Amino acid sequence: MRSRTPLQKWFYAMYLFTTTRNGVAAKELQRQLGVTYKTAWRIGHELRKYMAWVDGDRPLGGGGSMVEIDKAFIGGYDKRGEDDKTVVLGMAEHHGGEVVTRVIHDRSRFSVVPPVLQWVQRGLRIATDEAHVFKMLDDDYEHHSVNHHAKEWARGDVHTNTIEAFWGTVKRTIRGTHIRVSRKHLQKYLWEIEFCYNLRRQPHLMFEVLLQAFRRA
Repeated sequence: MRSRTPLQKWFYAMYLFTTTRNGVAAKELQRQLGVTYKTAWRIGHELRKYMAWVDGDRPLGGGGSMVEIDKAFIGGYDKRGEDDKTVVLGMAEHHGGEVVTRVIHDRSRFSVVPPVLQWVQRGLRIATDEAHVFKMLDDDYEHHSVNHHAKEWARGDVHTNTIEAFWGTVKRTIRGTHIRVSRKHLQKYLWEIEFCYNLRRQPHLMFEVLLQAFRRA
């Protein structure tokens, strides 16, 4: 990627992204880097795409780990009678594993099932809520569910607490730092949050991982 912005500013932006708990707004990048808002906005989005490339996505469930699957509804104004929120599908490994998210078109089986089949190894145990669309996964997985409508949050080791905690991080980051994110760019912000989540047990390595990958790019 060609850029007139000095490399030192890109590296400093990387540092900010990996040491700030709930993301970095373009306005903050503008202030810290001493660049225009347009340049700061571009740097932010390019770094989010770079973090996605470095993090990479591998099929979840290595070692036979259960995978939690859940939908979230992000953004929009939540107007009565209007379904204007963006639907996001999340898949998270039990017991401190990794997470993969994908912005999807809607909550139908045509949008929900293909990403699961792509990113979760067939035959694994999966945990979902009671939404009907997840029943379409019964033939490919050992499917367990909890009934949130009945206030059932866990049944033994079957729960969706891990992915729901991740959604909490996503919503805090967007509301607290970015205020609102458009559907067009939401996946980039999710990639950034995924990168930080997947390295959450080794936060001191985040910056180093980005630098090492930069040398290989």
